Parts: sequence; C-alpha cells; structure tokens
Amino acid sequence: MDEGAREAVDGVVGRLARLRAEGRSGEAHVVLVEAARWPVGRLPLLADALHRAGLGADWATLLWEAAALPAERLVAAADALTAAGRDGDGRQLLRQGVARPAEHIGAAVLRLEDEGRRREARTLLDAHVRVRTAEEAARCVAADPGRLVPLLLEAALAVSDERHWDLVHALRVAGYHA
Repeated sequence: MDEGAREAVDGVVGRLARLRAEGRSGEAHVVLVEAARWPVGRLPLLADALHRAGLGADWATLLWEAAALPAERLVAAADALTAAGRDGDGRQLLRQGVARPAEHIGAAVLRLEDEGRRREARTLLDAHVRVRTAEEAARCVAADPGRLVPLLLEAALAVSDERHWDLVHALRVAGYHA
C-alpha cells in the first residue's frame, strides 16, 4: 500500500457518506469513478472502509467502474483484491472486465505476453473463457491466431474438457486451426 492511502481512503469514504446523505448521487458517482482509477493497492482498503461505513452498494459500483480499466490494470486490481482475501471481489472484477469486445481481450493478452507477463495473460484468458460463450471467446484470436489459439485452448482446457472441445469447435467454425 502506498503512503497516504489511509488518508485518501478516509477522505473518499467521508465524502461519499456526506454526498449520499445530501442526496447528491451524481457527484458520489464521480467520486467512485475517480477512485476506481487509484493505485490498485488501495482497493482492498477502500472496500473494507466502504463496507464498514455502510456503503457496500458504492463498492459494487466502484467494481463496475474498475472493470473498464485497461486489461493490464484490471488484472492487477483483481490480484490486489485476491491477495487481500477478497477473492470474490477479484473474480467479480475479472468477470465484469472481460465483457469488453473479445478483440480487445486478444490484444491485451498479446501485450501482456510481449511484456513477459504470462501469469496476467493467463488470468485474463481464464476469465474470458469462463464468462464468454465459446463463439465469443474464439473471436479474441483474430489479432494473431498463431499465438492466441494455443493460449486460448490451454485456458479452456484448464476450465474443463467440455469447454475445451466447445472452443475447438468454435475456432474451427470461425476458420482457425485448432
């Protein structure tokens, strides 16, 4: 956690409580959008503080907003939540985050791979395969089928044999060699 995290979290929770009490939900939402883009190490602390203050619904909104983070930051945020014992929040964030277009997922996986961040790439693909239909998941390989098809199939196999074969079929129907 970075220096000043506690103070920043306390400030946001106080502001949200005040805005909610005054019925200023639009302004409260802006605060949540801004907080979703904070350093990811602050998120678990913020989650705990929001729940203690009775602002659990605001935490759910913040997770939704954080799902729009660039894929690399999305995985880092989910990791931070999981490391802090908030596994459910980490999984929820990934599920919401992979709702973006499949082509964006494929491009993000390639960037992560190129940066040597294999674990993060696998995490993103795992969530993608679990949440999307086989046909939707197959669309993520368009940017570089030679690299992405094997990674996608590996992720599907880690989910189940059935998921793997569904994806093999979807890839073949889409014109990719699986």
